[in-house]
Amino acid sequence: MTKAHKLVLPTGVQAEIDAANATTEPVQEERTIPDADWEAQLPKPTGYRLLIALPDVEQYYQNSTLLKTSDAMHKEYILSIMGVVIDMGKGAYTDKERFPEGPWCKEGDYVMFRMNTGTRFKVNGKEFRLMNDDSVEAVIPDPRGIMAV
Repeated sequence: MTKAHKLVLPTGVQAEIDAANATTEPVQEERTIPDADWEAQLPKPTGYRLLIALPDVEQYYQNSTLLKTSDAMHKEYILSIMGVVIDMGKGAYTDKERFPEGPWCKEGDYVMFRMNTGTRFKVNGKEFRLMNDDSVEAVIPDPRGIMAV
């Protein structure tokens, strides 16, 4: 993985970008790109946009052996309110008037944003979003246990 696309996660958080281990939607197999080449398919954000990877959804309900339906997992996945910043456009957070205290986040940070924010797309079965720099609402030190209500 290149530095810009490296995804380091705390223990217990599922947000694998490793195509061999991705479990975002187990019912649908969408991998058409060889595993070694799929990262090259990720778009490079331009201007003031951020590239965000969404964490994978757990297959089981928290603290149980009850398996989620594929519909429930898909809904939870697309309505995600957090992700990890994996790349930033050159113009992100450069407007000193709008961001007088500097950048709100950096590559590798877990961030919170509104549902359905940004341009949603998939690469090799993994969902990403391109969003504006001012769409970030919070930096999350540990995303485990946070979910939309």
